[in-house]
Amino acid sequence: MEAKLLQSYTQEELRAALRETKEAYEAFQAKQLSLNMARGVPGSDQLDLTAAMLDTLSADSDPVSEGGDVRNYGVLTGIPEAKKLFADILGADPDEMFIAGNSSLELMFTCLQIAFVRGIAGCQPWCRQEKIKFLCPVPGYDRHFAVSGYFGAEMIPVPTDENGPDMATVKQYVENDPAVKGIWCIPIYANPTGIVYSDETVRAFAALKPAAKDFRIFWDNAYVIHTLTDQPAKPLTINQACAEAGNPDIFYQFMSTSKITFPGAGVAAMNTSKTNMQEFVKAIGIMTIGYDKINQLRHVRFFGNADNMRAHMEKHRALLVPKFNTVLNTLEKEIAPLGIASWTNPKGGYFISFNAPKGTAKRIVQLCKEGGVTLTGAGATYPYGNDPDDSNIRIAPTFPTVEKLAQAMELFCICVKLAALEQLAK
Repeated sequence: MEAKLLQSYTQEELRAALRETKEAYEAFQAKQLSLNMARGVPGSDQLDLTAAMLDTLSADSDPVSEGGDVRNYGVLTGIPEAKKLFADILGADPDEMFIAGNSSLELMFTCLQIAFVRGIAGCQPWCRQEKIKFLCPVPGYDRHFAVSGYFGAEMIPVPTDENGPDMATVKQYVENDPAVKGIWCIPIYANPTGIVYSDETVRAFAALKPAAKDFRIFWDNAYVIHTLTDQPAKPLTINQACAEAGNPDIFYQFMSTSKITFPGAGVAAMNTSKTNMQEFVKAIGIMTIGYDKINQLRHVRFFGNADNMRAHMEKHRALLVPKFNTVLNTLEKEIAPLGIASWTNPKGGYFISFNAPKGTAKRIVQLCKEGGVTLTGAGATYPYGNDPDDSNIRIAPTFPTVEKLAQAMELFCICVKLAALEQLAK
């Protein structure tokens, strides 16, 4: 295909390009590639970086932490050393940390569950209120939408830009509608765009005056130390901003080591105010006697401190940068000259957000699947799976090898061109 703006093609050129691209696609199908890029999954080489952690505790190891013998009951909120480790990462107070099992998503789900079943902040349980609404910055994380959707909350899309969610829209909803109970946020290297919330945006969140006393910001700091450059993002922390604004109870903050150590055997943490924590712990203490403290101690012994954890992430960066560059360089070479799409160039996180020609995302994802590459479903980055422009596609480069990723991106670009040409050549 000639490298010029696709919109400048004549109908004859479009038809010729369509034939050529179909032939390239059929040739690629014959390769029978089978690759799943639907989720942001660490590659085996990343998992190998933490293999030595499995040897930090053995039958001869000292099983005692500052909280006592980790093999026994007790220490519901997590061992003190783990609280300090995660507090240092988040810039929080160790007394305002809760350390759990491997899933931060489970902590988020539990927070909603408590609010729905028992109520929070002295308010009526959400299940007894007429309507519950959640604000959902878009494009965003499909699992966030799945959690609020599971509980029957009405999900309201909120547009984002390079600074974060449109805070005028957020403020309008939060401060005027008592049915608005929460908002999902990924403040650093957001999924899927990679944006980092500006300090002004963080302060605007902290300064909100909700119409509902039981409104909470769900601050999912999943990628807080997942940088792809030698200059990590260091925005204002939500806990600091809320303290300065005299609004300490408005947020729950989450993170985990799912993409730092092992997704199946990591450690998750929650940070919130002491008032919120007391309410949360009261419910959790009925649900469980405690989480896996042996694994918490294993993480503490392996990393030692927050600086060592950040240094460990440099090893991840060395593995991931070539993969992100493979995606970005291929898009720049194959798609940029045609002027038909745009995409992000993230400085961290796990994804690249690709905006295809309007009305083609579902077709592109379908073509990729039939060609041997499974992507995140088109529309997944919007509530209810409804992308009004049928444009956004989340690219997850982390799992494949660089060689397989290069193949996958070759197919992806063919599919983007094919879908665009089919649309224009009608």
